[in-house]
Amino acid sequence: MPTCPARLKLVPALLASLSTTAFAQAPEVPQTPVSVVVVTGSRAEQASFDLPAAIDVVDAARIRDTQPRVNLSEALVAIPGVVVQNRQNYAQDLQISSRGFGARSAFGVRGVRLITDGIPATMPDGQGQAATFNLDMAERIEVLRGPFSALYGNHSGGVVQLFTRDGKGPPEVEFSAVAGSDGMHKYDLNASGQAGQIGYVLDGSRFETDGYRAHSAATREQGYAKLTVPISKDGKLTVVANSLHQRDTQDPLGITWATFQRDPRAGEIDTSDTQSPQRTFADRYDTRKSIDHQQAGLQWQQNFGANRLQLTVYGGNREVIQYQSFSRAFQAPATHSGGVVDFDRDFHGVDLNWRDVRTLAGGTLRTTIGLEYASSKDARQGYENFVGDQFGVRGRLRRDEQNDLSSLDPYVQTEWEGGRWVLTAGLRRTSLDVDVTDDFVSNGNDSGGVDYSGTAPVLGALYKLTPSLNLYASAARGFETPTLNELFYSGTGGGFNFGLRPSRSTNLEAGVKTMLGADSRLDLALFQVRTDGELTVDASSGGRTSYRNAGETLRRGVELSFDTRFGPGLNARVAANVLRATYEDGFGTIPAGNRLPGVPRASLYGELGWTASDGKLGAALETLATGKVNPDDANTATPAPGYGIVNARVQARQEIGQWRFKQFARLNNLFDRDYIGSVIVGDSNRRFYEPAPGRNWVLGISAQYQFR
Repeated sequence: MPTCPARLKLVPALLASLSTTAFAQAPEVPQTPVSVVVVTGSRAEQASFDLPAAIDVVDAARIRDTQPRVNLSEALVAIPGVVVQNRQNYAQDLQISSRGFGARSAFGVRGVRLITDGIPATMPDGQGQAATFNLDMAERIEVLRGPFSALYGNHSGGVVQLFTRDGKGPPEVEFSAVAGSDGMHKYDLNASGQAGQIGYVLDGSRFETDGYRAHSAATREQGYAKLTVPISKDGKLTVVANSLHQRDTQDPLGITWATFQRDPRAGEIDTSDTQSPQRTFADRYDTRKSIDHQQAGLQWQQNFGANRLQLTVYGGNREVIQYQSFSRAFQAPATHSGGVVDFDRDFHGVDLNWRDVRTLAGGTLRTTIGLEYASSKDARQGYENFVGDQFGVRGRLRRDEQNDLSSLDPYVQTEWEGGRWVLTAGLRRTSLDVDVTDDFVSNGNDSGGVDYSGTAPVLGALYKLTPSLNLYASAARGFETPTLNELFYSGTGGGFNFGLRPSRSTNLEAGVKTMLGADSRLDLALFQVRTDGELTVDASSGGRTSYRNAGETLRRGVELSFDTRFGPGLNARVAANVLRATYEDGFGTIPAGNRLPGVPRASLYGELGWTASDGKLGAALETLATGKVNPDDANTATPAPGYGIVNARVQARQEIGQWRFKQFARLNNLFDRDYIGSVIVGDSNRRFYEPAPGRNWVLGISAQYQFR
């Protein structure tokens, strides 16, 4: 737990936040807190109250009704133990961590498994992109933390699983528009319904922003389609496809503490630029990224009485061109691979599993056995990002290679429920193969490969002490391999670092789930994670990061969530966690006892709101408080200070004949606090900090027409 001084400094912020907590409008079809059903963790529908794991659900109303639906951070902010840092940088995506796993990610999501409609949004090596989630059509998001996450394989420090809605009933068409501060606009058009027995959902959106920070403009276009087809009385086929296109998304890069204090919006000035002394690194190198991503998949389910056979198949392509900010001096070594990254990735996978249900010893035994395979192939090139005296353009070829990844994971999970007991056990074996073929050998041949393997056993038990009070405990062994991006560079700036080892962890959790009356639920979880060989940042500069293995780390913490409904239309939620994450062994110049970088010491989210009796009007306040964050292993850099902010929102809806209208308004960061929204862990130039917006507004409207 945090030391007393650190804890005392955070108490006023937490108390201030609790005094202004607020909660959103209840879903249009409300569930009682005990009746929330999930499939993550058990792989079958089960009340989350009876699952021996920490799991929360974000419903459609919270995701869609009062948000622009641009970033996953909008929905996950109310989940304890999960930190979603919006970098205000659409070139690098969100940073998502679960109990500290994933906090060191330089870009994208690692350490947390992403799944959408049963199809992985995470590559075989554990690298994922939250931007591919379609929030406009979301029905719910399930967030699993702790030991049970290990059943989802490599890099499963947590699991975030999105489920989109099925097309049902008469056809309907909806248009929505959102506008906000800093030139933000988003337009979405969708249609859904049934044609005969075939359900369909179609969605297309365009998002634009000038960006809060200097050099952070972005445009994002997304498309989504889903078909559900009944194959027989007991079978169903679901087909999904999605696309994401971002052209020349600007990368504002991190800034130093001095620059943040001077102007949070500003970029870091490149003092080596003699031609334009006040030009920033981002402007000089025109740092930017273009993304073209498309994928499709199908899932077939066939029930045989209580038993079920399920097959999931998917494939896709991802093309990325990124311009980074390396100086000419740093690019000089012959071993350097250049400041322009250009890769074309093809990926595919399959998951086949069988679920068996039978009676045993007076209870019900449910067993799932399956096999998952995933593969990705990158044609990767690197170029210098200058020609002559001009920077930010493609120069000479410096890297040309093929990266092949494949993983094969057999798994089994069984659950016995009888009387007051729910007993669970599972086992997953992961094998990951990494192969590199270097076709640019003038700077040395970096061809090679490495194989990783590990076994993740999981045990859990839940005891129903009373109908309204459940106690549980669980344990697991998990492991986390280096991602392909973490293998790219050694600490000396050379080629692949095949010497990196996977980290292995022992994960323990104990918790309480209780109903306090008919409309209130409290979940409390205590956990400990001991990791050997933690992957840590060795060096990071200009978008390039190398890694090394540390010794043992220890995470200990507590998570709490509380939901209630009371009074005339009032409801509330509080989600809080405290986490102490430290290096138990020293390594290099880092002493034992230092805190893991990128991990807040504590965070709290609260809401308290009101909804009219007819559900047509609502208002709410929200609050978020977070403890300070160290940006480096040495703990010598200025920590990103803790902060507390307050948001306000109102919403309304009307029905006129076959039309449904909705409106909402948000005012975020009500008191215009300056604060650091995220940090870049281990940046060698100490440009750690990525500021968050001050006071900002969002307005949204939608109109839906239902045919009859």
